Amino acid sequence: MEAVFMLVPLAIVLLGVIVAVFWWAARSGQFDDLEGPAWRILMDEDRTPPRPADDHHEHTEAGEPPRG
Repeated sequence: MEAVFMLVPLAIVLLGVIVAVFWWAARSGQFDDLEGPAWRILMDEDRTPPRPADDHHEHTEAGEPPRG
């Protein structure tokens, strides 16, 4: 019986926290677009790959000392 006097207020406080978090999420737009992220992952973006940087260094074969 003594545990009930502690568990009931604890449950009420926990319920209040859950309601407050849900209210904050609903007011900040967390539930506005539920399907957008699912479709966004399927869409291809037409991005061109970056061009490699032009190296002005002289390339040598493996094991060959640099010329110069």
